[in-house]
Amino acid sequence: MDETKAGTQTAVEVTAKDLPLYCPNPSMPLWSSHPRVFLDVAATGEAMCPYCGTRYRLIGEPPRSGH
Repeated sequence: MDETKAGTQTAVEVTAKDLPLYCPNPSMPLWSSHPRVFLDVAATGEAMCPYCGTRYRLIGEPPRSGH
């Protein structure tokens, strides 16, 4: 996971290997934790955590379904 800045907003870039995606992610400090919530970035390429507002962006190809 990499953090990038786009204007004034910061997005955490994730790849297919980071899925399933959840927040807080492993790089966040323990003191700022909230309940774990799973986020679907594969559908639109982006998702935002409803607790802390962290924005996640999928880079590269989305995972392919095996079915």
